[in-house]
Amino acid sequence: MKSDTKGMLIGFGGIAIFSMTLPVSKIAVQVLDPYFIVFGRAALAGLVALAYLVVIRAPLPGRATLPGFAMIALGAVFGFPLFITIAMTHGPSSNGAVILGILPLVTTVLGAVRFKERPSTGFWLSSLVGTGLVLLYALMQGAGQFSFFDGLLIAACVCAAVGYVEGAKLSNTMKPKIVISWALVFSLPISLLFSALSYQTNYIYADLDIWLSFAYLGIFSMFVGFFFWYEGLRIGGIARVSQVQLLQPFCTLLASSVLLGEPLTLLNLVFAALVVSTVMVGKRMLVKAPKPTPPL
Repeated sequence: MKSDTKGMLIGFGGIAIFSMTLPVSKIAVQVLDPYFIVFGRAALAGLVALAYLVVIRAPLPGRATLPGFAMIALGAVFGFPLFITIAMTHGPSSNGAVILGILPLVTTVLGAVRFKERPSTGFWLSSLVGTGLVLLYALMQGAGQFSFFDGLLIAACVCAAVGYVEGAKLSNTMKPKIVISWALVFSLPISLLFSALSYQTNYIYADLDIWLSFAYLGIFSMFVGFFFWYEGLRIGGIARVSQVQLLQPFCTLLASSVLLGEPLTLLNLVFAALVVSTVMVGKRMLVKAPKPTPPL
């Protein structure tokens, strides 16, 4: 199997996990404060990551890697969850899923700058077409205009892309599981402090589905999903594998339909099919990228 195909398949495992984030967040914010969700999920993931690092006796990363871990923390651990959780108090997860469709293009641009990847003109065109389809869908859903809700999600995209690119870069020198684990552990002082400050005593009476949603956000969206995603980016290259994210909005639409009862329409399915087509076309386009190195 070619490395780009393998990377895209592994990356899709992460996307399948991430696609549940918006609808699950929508369930959690019915009772839990958005800020508690943001910092609490990071604290939960950080404690699980700490246990994992202790069990495998992972050595401390070198000082030179600390700026990269800081960028992952700012982008993926705190920034992205903060913006999407607040957004879920302003609009439906199905519409939010579509706006996140610009994430692959943002990730590709940052990857090209950070990794000196050189996607071909055909690749850029297929990426732009896929992104354009997603934005067209968003405009059709939003009566032809963008809102504050959309702005929050665009900010979330930028934060996520920063975390993805820096995580992929560090995954060239250490295992992806180690990368996300140390990022979460280094974030623990902040996440523990602010989750304690934002916790309310009445949360203990929240229904089981609220706490299951919270646990999913902490363990899967914040931790396990990155095992697949960083490994996929490392093997297949950022530009190539990031295009798999174009499928995430439609996976989220399906999850929102199942979990929240939000309608899955013919328009959803048509745009999903069109976007999948751009991903398949983009896979055939040339991307010059450094060869992946085996992680330590």
